[in-house]
Amino acid sequence: PRAAAAPRRASRLALGSRKSGVTRLASQDPGASVDVDDVAETSAAARDEALECVVVGMEAACVLSEDEGDVEEGASRSDAPSSAKKTREDDRPSGALAALGGAALVSPFFLWGTSMVAMKEVLPATSPLFVASVRLVPAGLVLIAWAASQKRPWPKGKDAWLAISLFALVDGTAFQGCLSEGLQRTSAGLGSVIIDSQPLTVAILASIIYGETLAPAGVAGLGLGVVGLLMLELPRAALDAVVAGDFAGAAAAVTSGIDSGGGLWDSGEWWMLLAAQSMAVGTVMVRWVCKYVDPVMATGWHMAIGGAPLLLYSVATEPAVYANLDKLGSSEVGGLLYTSLLGSALAYGAFFYFASRGSLTKLSSLTFLTPMFAALFGYLLLGETLNETQLLGAAVTVVGIYLVNTRASEGEPKEE
Repeated sequence: PRAAAAPRRASRLALGSRKSGVTRLASQDPGASVDVDDVAETSAAARDEALECVVVGMEAACVLSEDEGDVEEGASRSDAPSSAKKTREDDRPSGALAALGGAALVSPFFLWGTSMVAMKEVLPATSPLFVASVRLVPAGLVLIAWAASQKRPWPKGKDAWLAISLFALVDGTAFQGCLSEGLQRTSAGLGSVIIDSQPLTVAILASIIYGETLAPAGVAGLGLGVVGLLMLELPRAALDAVVAGDFAGAAAAVTSGIDSGGGLWDSGEWWMLLAAQSMAVGTVMVRWVCKYVDPVMATGWHMAIGGAPLLLYSVATEPAVYANLDKLGSSEVGGLLYTSLLGSALAYGAFFYFASRGSLTKLSSLTFLTPMFAALFGYLLLGETLNETQLLGAAVTVVGIYLVNTRASEGEPKEE
């Protein structure tokens, strides 16, 4: 049955005997149900077994049953959906496995948040462009080597390499390049809000391209996530000014210390906005890319290829950084290794693996967790402070993520 068919329907496949092979009964109409009785009678030898399936969205549960002649006379074939439902319920993961799966789903955002803490030690001794290069190229090569050791398929054909190249250009070169420029021109708080608000763009693109929808509760959840980010990242003076209705004062507090001279391309906010949109487009692209390439291989290759231009540009324009690499201390080296191997190779590999399979909007909404982890571990490891507004912002963010991931569907298919 096609995934685009009706949300829930029962389909039947008549299987021939083991000697005569399999006879497949399919409907030309994807919205119609297929029953053995709706087609011409098959021979007795071809009616030994029947495979009965129930399809819900993109999930299917099937039960292989014996032919009517081999079971108790008078048994109704209408019991097949309930049997399939029971099988599906029996196959649900245990609580421990569900918790493990949830931890795996959150792991990219934990690693990205803690990488931000690690980079705070590295950036003063290097540069944003150097760190971006190290986050991509070595991590991509490590991921490719791991995927090869696991015998995951290599990219083959021009379509595969074209998909990887476009993915690398958008999510590798453009995202990290714009991010490195923005970090040098804007405040950390405002930059984080702009970058981590990209789930809004993902929700819009996923709706247009893939037909993903959000109920009003899910839309409210995205809005709450952005409000929580503002409370987490913006200066306290800016938030106080907003509460007092002094929006000019809030803008002044946010942009304090930023050079406002120059044109659009000298604006750090503009570079951060471009970085956020690049990441959003890259997230939405991954399903298309994975039509041609294994998701882990695609992630590794797009990081290696996308980081190469940044590395070459960094070497050409920042000779002082490379001349002083031997002066990096153990904490800086450790931060680079953590950022590259865990914060990039593992985090991006897991993120794009999940993005190739589940709801892009729900997965992207978990990006709101990144600044929360950064603030928490900045407090624990670097002695940074957390005020009551930031703690309230974290709570608001969690509520928003909950709404998107549990109350966002337009409606579940009804039981038949």
